[in-house]
Amino acid sequence: MSQTALLIHNLKVRYGAIEALKGIDIEVKEGSVVALLGANGAGKTTTLRTISGLITPVGGTIEFFGKDITGMEAEKIAKIGIAQSPEGRQVFRDLTVEENLKIGAFTVKSHKEVHKNFEQVYDYFPVLKQRKNQLASTLSGGEQQMLAIGRALMSSPRILLLDEPSLGLAPLIVRDIMKIIVEIRDTGKTVIIVEQNAAQTLKIADYAYVLELGTISTHGPAQELLNDPKLVEAYLGSH
Repeated sequence: MSQTALLIHNLKVRYGAIEALKGIDIEVKEGSVVALLGANGAGKTTTLRTISGLITPVGGTIEFFGKDITGMEAEKIAKIGIAQSPEGRQVFRDLTVEENLKIGAFTVKSHKEVHKNFEQVYDYFPVLKQRKNQLASTLSGGEQQMLAIGRALMSSPRILLLDEPSLGLAPLIVRDIMKIIVEIRDTGKTVIIVEQNAAQTLKIADYAYVLELGTISTHGPAQELLNDPKLVEAYLGSH
């Protein structure tokens, strides 16, 4: 039985008077893809940003392989092995592809490991190797998304957080990126993916949570959620 990589218990986040997360519980097994689904404003991105230390919760706990990391600084969280590919990609447009990737490796001390990570990223995304000396601003949207994921992988994370990786991309590119997410999981990494493209995501996820206005309305094995027509209609929109 695989161990628990991330355990979130009764997590609460507020923005002023607004309760963004109202005490959610999430368990993520090591080496799995877990999807967080739901409409805009449901609390999905807030959950990711709280895991990665960009938001401090007002209640609840987050455990990373049994260690309490609640409220830990973002830089320390990156160092212990949690990396995020943010919504909207946020690549450094005036730097080359290779320079962007190098920034992702800032927590890695071993040159050998950085070299190995470069090889692995170029293996997942051959187009990035072809364009390694180009400025990130010259890449297509799909290539920038690959770069954002690649940059997160450069830190050798144990958990990879992906925020809306399919946003604004053509269906064929989305399919490619989803396929690569499965490959990343198959190397033993744990992936938490926030998506509005529910049908595509459930096809590659092992387990899924549906968020609704800061609470978890339903959760279960991804295949079960995908095969429940009432659920798909109610929560996920028809795809």
